[in-house]
Amino acid sequence: MSLVLGKDKPTARYEQVKAYITERIESGEWGIGHRLPSESELVELLSVSRMTVHRALRELTSEGVVTRAQGVGTFVAEPAQRVELLELRDIADDIVSNGHIHTTKIISLDVIRADSDLATAFGQRPGARLFHSIIVHFEDDTPLQVEERFVSPHFAPDYMEQDFSATHPHRHLSSIARPEEIEHVVFAVTPSVDICTLLDLDEPEACLQLMRRTWVDGRVVMKGVFTYSGSRYSFVGRYRP
Repeated sequence: MSLVLGKDKPTARYEQVKAYITERIESGEWGIGHRLPSESELVELLSVSRMTVHRALRELTSEGVVTRAQGVGTFVAEPAQRVELLELRDIADDIVSNGHIHTTKIISLDVIRADSDLATAFGQRPGARLFHSIIVHFEDDTPLQVEERFVSPHFAPDYMEQDFSATHPHRHLSSIARPEEIEHVVFAVTPSVDICTLLDLDEPEACLQLMRRTWVDGRVVMKGVFTYSGSRYSFVGRYRP
């Protein structure tokens, strides 16, 4: 017997599949380590396509909600520790407020076509147009951050026309509309050769990488990847509970 999801609901079908799974996890019906029904079982149970189920599971895996073992199955993941970054800050303001000089170097500013990962991040189809920029931010003469942004042309149609040596993407995007929702995820990464070069690292060292997505009017309008030398920068969050 199948459980048909609501076809009259505006939410995308894969989002409904994600909600079906997360509701059972959050209620405790499916605990940590619980093996989820197989893709075929979910297809039959929810009366959706295999592609819909596959996308839902792929996104839940990337969000850390479930883990997948090839040939074994999909399991409820143990929640990872996450530190919330409470403020959306401009690195230029941080550098100047600390008494240093902020400068930038524009590495690239171009139009790209979204691959499958970017399409998923923006909720668009693969091949959708996105604006793309890579900028290095300097504190005095020291490169402090490599900023890579992907921006929706629908949100910022004049993004490519900006002089980011005079203003920077954060300020330009904030002048259009303040985000209604922000997602921050921080990783420790081993930098690529290109990142080592841009950050002027003599030898590879652990770097901090902040991934950010912002929403306006319920749509993702920007995805940013910000990479810092671990020895030059740290994140601090402070709040009153």
